[in-house]
Amino acid sequence: QVQLVESGGGSVQAGGSLRLSCATSERTFSSFTMGWFRQAPGKEREFLAHISQSSTVTSYVDSVKDRFTISRDNAANTVYLQMNSLKPEDTAVYYCAASARYRDTGYSRPNDYDFWGQGTQVTVSS
Repeated sequence: QVQLVESGGGSVQAGGSLRLSCATSERTFSSFTMGWFRQAPGKEREFLAHISQSSTVTSYVDSVKDRFTISRDNAANTVYLQMNSLKPEDTAVYYCAASARYRDTGYSRPNDYDFWGQGTQVTVSS
């Protein structure tokens, strides 16, 4: 079982920034496609971004495309989500996820991923 541990969440005012990290001790980290999702109370888990094994391919949901940046450091077994210009509607629990399989339909659905972190809370106040 692959363990993913998120960190970096917290409380911030609107317009602020946070950088989330997701680390694992899994030596095959570089073979995983990685993604970030979030879930607000009473809402479904929402795809935010994904990054390919070698960082050559990324994708974002439109609502965060110009504000969030996904990146990874395979030497450190870590994936990041840099979040800028945060808004109150970004308040949610943020999850990282790892996919061990090739998906020709993309990586924007929770079912595309095999392993999940425990989540980190992000609260944005107005």
